[in-house]
Amino acid sequence: MKTVCDDRIEIDSLGPISIQPNRLWGAQTQRALENFRVSDIKASQFPLLIRAIGMVKRAAADANQKAGNLDAHRHAAIRTACDEIIDNHWDNEFPLDMIQGGAGTSFNMNANEVIATLANRTLSNNGVPERVHPNDHVNMSQSTNDVYPTACRLAIVFSHALLDKELSRLVSAFQAKGFEFKDVIKLGRTQLQDAVPMTLGQEFLAYATTMTEDIERGREIADLLKEIHLGGTAIGTALNASPVYRKLALEELARVSGVNIRPSNNLIEANWDTGAFVLYSGMLKRTATKLSKISNDLRLLSSGPRGGFGEIHLPDQQPGSSIMPGKVNPVIPELMNQVCFQVIGNDLAVTFAAEAGQLQLNAMEPLIVFNLLMSQKLLTKATATLTERCINGVAANRDHCRHHLDRSTGLVTALVPIIGYERAALLAKKALATGLALHDTLADSGLVEVEALEAALDPLRMI
Repeated sequence: MKTVCDDRIEIDSLGPISIQPNRLWGAQTQRALENFRVSDIKASQFPLLIRAIGMVKRAAADANQKAGNLDAHRHAAIRTACDEIIDNHWDNEFPLDMIQGGAGTSFNMNANEVIATLANRTLSNNGVPERVHPNDHVNMSQSTNDVYPTACRLAIVFSHALLDKELSRLVSAFQAKGFEFKDVIKLGRTQLQDAVPMTLGQEFLAYATTMTEDIERGREIADLLKEIHLGGTAIGTALNASPVYRKLALEELARVSGVNIRPSNNLIEANWDTGAFVLYSGMLKRTATKLSKISNDLRLLSSGPRGGFGEIHLPDQQPGSSIMPGKVNPVIPELMNQVCFQVIGNDLAVTFAAEAGQLQLNAMEPLIVFNLLMSQKLLTKATATLTERCINGVAANRDHCRHHLDRSTGLVTALVPIIGYERAALLAKKALATGLALHDTLADSGLVEVEALEAALDPLRMI
């Protein structure tokens, strides 16, 4: 049976605390682990965030070594530890809840302590007597207030690339269906009422266009997150950092991350400003709103199969009812709807957290980052699912599309230039009242010559 004696004891400014002997973290991480037990969603569930903090710590170590403030032995050991973290070898050593007090201090110290432990192992194995301290060496020239936002921005940029890829795949799928359905004539609808003819291909190409717009806007806004204030330390005054550190650190971070980062113009402002987070969150909300609207369309167009629109068939993914045999539901668009609702809600949380900043720091950044990374993850996975398990397999019910068009009064719009709006409206009402097809109603009216009627009501001339 495990006892407290099995644990190791570490001491910080608050006193002793016990930690499992096989763990790489130290006292501050352990205290945070016990303090913040809220969401059960851990930093380790976002490996790109772990990679990003490893990159920031490596860049800082390289800059400190070049500035002459970190000796070669410690620098090499810290660099080796950071490389292992960048390669995601130690994700399980980042156990903290994503929602935490302290403006990210616990996450930063988690990284410092893990890196120090790994570095000290390397030094011991090499017979080097020096020791690496999590604050004095790993956190040299740094503060949580510039390190944490920098790592979070990088993680969001990395995650955006994954979302961008899946949205691009979805656009390609919409385009492919647009060309496949280019000759499927159907009835357009506004306000769920009959409108005028279009093709199913036009409908799907419109989906491709609207998502292409969001891909382009998303790239523009994600670029704002590449503005970094690393080197500003606690409140943007660069206290405890050497004069050359900031420039060196940014150069090293750009190199190790592969991201074209740029320095913030005003470090004081950058230390508390969360405007780029708010804007990016709004972009995710916009994308989610569009994806949800498209999913609503897919559910409507596939409704039935006999009591609804029934103009398209979505791939059957699973039985839809525990009581109604043969029922199949549009589960993939339903999944996307729910993900989009969550992303929209996350945006509101980001907005409140950004507004809650005070003076030289926003202590609510952990909630902002949690919601942004979660929204990215949800949208990325749901978009991939929509593409692979729905859009790629959509089929057109061509005869049903044409049946709806032929029975509709929407075609009468094409006769307005010939017989006028008032007469056209009366004919539409007569067709509805008698139950006759519009073509038959018009032929009986004698208002239009047969040849002119055929030409005017040819749906191919209307699209």
